[in-house]
Amino acid sequence: MSSSARASPRMSSRNSSRKASTTSLATPNGSYRFAPNSSTDSAVQLWIYPDSDLQAEVMNSHVRCKYYKEGCRWVDKLHNLQAHLDVCRYDTVPCPNQCSDVLSRLSLDDHLEFSCLKRIVICEFCNQEFPGDAFDMHVGNCQYEVVWCENKCGAKLERRYLNNHMRNECHKRTIKCPYCSKEFVYETLQTHQYQCPRYPVPCPNRCDPTKIPREEMDIHVQELCPSATVSCQFKHAGCTHKSPRYSMDRHIDENTKSHLQLMCELVQKQQSQITQLCNALYSVTQVTDGTFIWKITDYKQKFIESIYKNTEIVSEPFYSTRFGYKMAASVFLNGNGSGEGKYLSVYIKILQGEYDNILEWPFLLPISFTVFDQNSDSEKRANITESFVPDPTWKHFQKPVKDVDQLGFGYPKFVSNEVMKTRDYIKGDSIILRVKMMIF
Repeated sequence: MSSSARASPRMSSRNSSRKASTTSLATPNGSYRFAPNSSTDSAVQLWIYPDSDLQAEVMNSHVRCKYYKEGCRWVDKLHNLQAHLDVCRYDTVPCPNQCSDVLSRLSLDDHLEFSCLKRIVICEFCNQEFPGDAFDMHVGNCQYEVVWCENKCGAKLERRYLNNHMRNECHKRTIKCPYCSKEFVYETLQTHQYQCPRYPVPCPNRCDPTKIPREEMDIHVQELCPSATVSCQFKHAGCTHKSPRYSMDRHIDENTKSHLQLMCELVQKQQSQITQLCNALYSVTQVTDGTFIWKITDYKQKFIESIYKNTEIVSEPFYSTRFGYKMAASVFLNGNGSGEGKYLSVYIKILQGEYDNILEWPFLLPISFTVFDQNSDSEKRANITESFVPDPTWKHFQKPVKDVDQLGFGYPKFVSNEVMKTRDYIKGDSIILRVKMMIF
């Protein structure tokens, strides 16, 4: 039977000295009998009196605590219910600190110790008393609490000393370099100043007691330092004079005639060299039979360079005929594109020539590439040749435009590096290539 419900009325009939029947009613406050007055016609009159037997029966019935849904497992006689509710852990009671919270006895202790806004708490660091709501704000701000340095330097100190420590004492604090204004951790600042570009250093020529920023030292020594030893500005003409910069002007003034003579001799020498170069260039760039033979020397050194730099080696320009197309061959000794790292790649480039306006475009002459086997016995030679006919739609063979670098076309996998090491394709640290055009 639930404690919140009253005991159900129980009706009982007993024999009476009266002729009318009587009925019993049991209630928590006592048991009573009542009987109608049969002598009255207009209304029924009742006589009620206690029934101790029925009361004992009801009060000895077993009931559960009204907080059984919350977890209370108490089951006992009805007359013990109130005594149980006075101590039941699940019964709700107001907070004794009058904080307005109503809670079960089970959670009262935790409430009084940790969450009651009107509890009195003593701070373990400053030993001051605070109401619960004020203590929650005090926690994490107490100036006497010992905390770790926020810079993770390993120091522990009271919070009231933390700001001064982080600004002036912590070896992990950030600080600006007084020379370059960049921020560094304090313990690394000294190391930085050995490399700081704005750190003042003395001139190696001791030209001035004023120190110069490190990054400006090279310009100072090369162009400004009056004590630096410099060569005469006519050294390329043959003058070998050297002196401190501050005395160089006097040397120039005193040797004007000799400098002029050196310059005249230099001009004559350069003119002679220009003439020789023009003649050599003319002979190199002219091919009258459509065949260009190209010998690449220092193969081993150039091959090693191509491994690390993927270097393109370009031949001297040549013409297909005396008044024909101008072009150049190029190779990647260690391959290019799909052949990189395993093959010799060869290409042909169409260049802007002097006679392009009278030639037919696009370029359509069949081209073949050959790498020679340099075996001394001509019958044992096994040259490698590949050829192709230009496609008129390819952009590589259209008329070159001024100041535009023309793309090369050829074979990224012309011959593998392993094959090149066989036979005599490489001989005397050189290879020989041929580019041949079929002239119609």
